[in-house]
Amino acid sequence: MAIIDFVKWNGNPDLLAYKFPSEELSTWTQLIVNESQEAFVVRGGVYEGPFGAGRHTLSTANIPILREFMGLPFGGQSPFSAEVWFVNRATHLDVRWGTTDPIQLQDPKYHTMVPIRAFGQYGIRIDQSKQFLLKLVGTLSDFGTVTLSEYFRGAFMTRIKTEIANAIITRGVSVLDIATQLQWLSDALKVSLSGDVSEYGVALAQFNIHSINMPEDDSAVVSLKKALAKRAEMGILGFDYQQERSLDILQAAASNQGSAGGVMGAGLGLGMGVAMGGPMGNAFGQVTQQLRPEPQPAPTATPAPVAPNTHDEGSLHADRIKMLKELADLKTAGVLTDAEFQIEKSRILGH
Repeated sequence: MAIIDFVKWNGNPDLLAYKFPSEELSTWTQLIVNESQEAFVVRGGVYEGPFGAGRHTLSTANIPILREFMGLPFGGQSPFSAEVWFVNRATHLDVRWGTTDPIQLQDPKYHTMVPIRAFGQYGIRIDQSKQFLLKLVGTLSDFGTVTLSEYFRGAFMTRIKTEIANAIITRGVSVLDIATQLQWLSDALKVSLSGDVSEYGVALAQFNIHSINMPEDDSAVVSLKKALAKRAEMGILGFDYQQERSLDILQAAASNQGSAGGVMGAGLGLGMGVAMGGPMGNAFGQVTQQLRPEPQPAPTATPAPVAPNTHDEGSLHADRIKMLKELADLKTAGVLTDAEFQIEKSRILGH
């Protein structure tokens, strides 16, 4: 192998660390270091440097480990075997990250379990070159941002999931409102993660969360979105969930041809419709039209009095009991107030 007397960075600019491919150097090798770079000469596991930007002559003046070679008969140009490492200290802002699997959390506002994912990117720079080479690079021939992100993935994901969970659960922020907290979360995670990377000679220049979202096809997400869409629809129509349930019960009563329909047609629907007003009043008006029986024509002649029929009286008594039970069910369902219940009860009993 030829003896090298000129060494410079020939690697990809996206690399964080680059090892010069040849180890056969002369004692007068010219080392070229660019701006934003640092270089180290390594022999026997000992790092000499760093060498900053500019041109450097590798000799006994700046590499003490070479002194033992000066007695060899090479006219002061003895060859030696050593590694030259370059460290790129420029800031890299395009390191991307993302949660590998959804985080299962209970939404504090809607009290349902939902899965969430998070994505973003961060920027790094090598702050302590020798520490970075010793603790992360080791014997690799080069080291890029992809390798670094893989090294830090485990620690980063744990921190990210913890901070997002704290924001949603501890601070009471709904999953649907978490987008308003991205800047705060990004700043908090930058501080938290900086300690994890600093021990490897790496500085976190920035950390950004681009998105926190939910998988669209998840069953819990689909149910939550349907419920929110229904609530928005009711808000536009001008009534709430309790009123809609009341309307459902009344409509069910309207479809019943038994005594409950008669009870409701006696005036209950009209009173509740007026009390609710607006769209609900109109809705109850339509229902009460269904509840009221068709008017019967007046008899043309007074029927002859008939003797009381004990069987008819028993049937009437049974009908009243049935109507009272159905009336109580409406009160339990929240359709009737206590006052309305007493009025209808008196009407049924004939008081």
